[in-house]
Amino acid sequence: MAKKEDAYMSALEGKSIPILTLDNKWHQLFTQTDMTPEIEELADELNSLVEKDGKLRSENKDIKRLKKKLLGEIVPLRDKANKAPSAAIEKEISERTRLINECNDRLSGREEELLDLSRQIYDVDYKLMLETMKVCYERLHENTAEIKGLDEWISKVRIELKKNIIRLQESEMENYNLYSYMHQIFGPEVVDIFDMKYDPNRRHPVRRPLSGDESEYVE
Repeated sequence: MAKKEDAYMSALEGKSIPILTLDNKWHQLFTQTDMTPEIEELADELNSLVEKDGKLRSENKDIKRLKKKLLGEIVPLRDKANKAPSAAIEKEISERTRLINECNDRLSGREEELLDLSRQIYDVDYKLMLETMKVCYERLHENTAEIKGLDEWISKVRIELKKNIIRLQESEMENYNLYSYMHQIFGPEVVDIFDMKYDPNRRHPVRRPLSGDESEYVE
């Protein structure tokens, strides 16, 4: 498995791996084969990390909106302070400056957390990809073996079918010729004495009822 992982890493180098649990096509794979417990566990872990990542990014957007609002408010306050300095205005400027710095601190702390989450998401997503490929390839190999076996069986049956069709046609032709020659040589009265009669319009000879009972007809 280690060699396969090295090969996959080389093939995936520089490429973006989609988050599998967010990809509908990944879910469609498991309409064809069953999820293993390992895949279910990794999928749950990935979903949890993605949910946490989404929550942090949403909170970051709220913080950035607040910071933008505070910056928009502090500019006119400074203009007022320049024109008519007052303790009240300076206090408002100081409060907004404090809140802006607080926003910066919160954003800075979350950036590191988001980077760590991104690494975790990639690692779990990669493991999930390997497990998915393992399960799907095993299923492909099983199906390929079954297809090969069925194809061989069908080929043999097809040959036998062709042989039996030839035998059937030969037997039908022999029956037709026998009946025709007997009919021509002995006449219908003599042929009718026999228990069997041949209907040229049917494939198989038809037995006549021996005692008038319809159940005795045999095709």
